[in-house]
This record gives sequence, C-alpha cells and structure tokens, in this order.
Amino acid sequence: MAISEFKATCLAVLERVRRTGRSIVITRRGKPVAEVIPPPPTSAGPKWLGALAGRGRITADLTEPAADTEEWEALQS
Repeated sequence: MAISEFKATCLAVLERVRRTGRSIVITRRGKPVAEVIPPPPTSAGPKWLGALAGRGRITADLTEPAADTEEWEALQS
C-alpha cells in the first residue's frame, strides 16, 4: 500500500488489520518502509483463583482449634 493511501485511510487500514489478522506493507515509491502487523493474541494470564494450588501443606487437623480452649478469653469466667 502506498504511503499516501495509508495516510488518507489510516484508521480504516488499522481496523482492517485488526479484523483480518493480516499485515500490510507500507511503501514509498515502491519500496517498503513499514509494516503494520496485528498484535499477538491476548492471553488471559495467570488465574488468581487456584494460583497457589499444590503449594501448601496441611500439618494438623483442620477442625481443631489453633489454641487450647484453656487459653481462650471468651471461656474464662
């Protein structure tokens, strides 16, 4: 595509590249000067839910209190 045509239709050309996923070479007097390429596909990235799965260790019973009941202020009377 000639640079003058690109200049006149820049936004439409960018939208076409985005939509089709095909690059366009911009030329000046028949020689390539630039290439408009679509961006790489976006990834969802790491998911934060479950990001630490498999990294922890359970060392005690999960249903027992963390401290002895004798140490609880609420039970002191």
